[in-house]
Amino acid sequence: MHRGKGMKFVGDSRVSAERKPNIPKDYSEYPGKTEAFWPNFLLKEWLVGAVFLIGFLCLTVAHPSPLERVADPTDTGYIPLPDWYFLFLYQLLKYSYASGPYTVIGAIVIPGLAFSALLLAPFLDRGPERRPHKRPVAVGMMLLAVASIVYLTWESVEHTDWELKEEQGKIKAEAKIDTNSEGYKIFQEQGCVSCHGDNLQGGAAGPSLVDNGLSPEEVAKIAKEGVGSMPPGIFKGTDEELKVLAEFVSSVTSK
Repeated sequence: MHRGKGMKFVGDSRVSAERKPNIPKDYSEYPGKTEAFWPNFLLKEWLVGAVFLIGFLCLTVAHPSPLERVADPTDTGYIPLPDWYFLFLYQLLKYSYASGPYTVIGAIVIPGLAFSALLLAPFLDRGPERRPHKRPVAVGMMLLAVASIVYLTWESVEHTDWELKEEQGKIKAEAKIDTNSEGYKIFQEQGCVSCHGDNLQGGAAGPSLVDNGLSPEEVAKIAKEGVGSMPPGIFKGTDEELKVLAEFVSSVTSK
């Protein structure tokens, strides 16, 4: 048999004979269906994000967030309340199974399980379908989470005394108090600080005395006879001390 007779050489057209550098795919073959991630898609995402960011900044300038008075750790009657987007967690901590000795369950365990389920959702349901009824696991988990958040938020709003909350958080006028004056020393000695605060700013048990608009005679009368929740006979000093105290309280202004 002669050399080479009966033999055939087969080449694979899928293997390029020449090494070529990595060339990005020509997306013009699929108009309107796909595009390059960089820079086309990413640039669009940045532009949309910038529009929302600018809009949010304009909203904060047009409607500033309502501020409350400076936090007072000695005011035990103050009701702390989180922002609206955390009200569902605030409501969760009111239930017996998630509060008291079980606070860890309400503050860490339940939210941790919820966020873990959210992170695992893409792995629990890996189907290619986009229709909701064909992805029951992911859709069911999301609907359950949304329904829980809406219900707990609604319950928190319904069971919160908003008028009391607004009154407690109201920014009250402050005044520069001469702590070395005789009137202030009598104010301290008579125990007025415990109800009206060391700067006369008021507290849970007593109103603010700044800009009270009372005359010395009216202040003296209230100190002796009481008013509202303030019982009579609280002042135990002399008439001279009462006069000094009344003049001091009536002169306290925020100007």
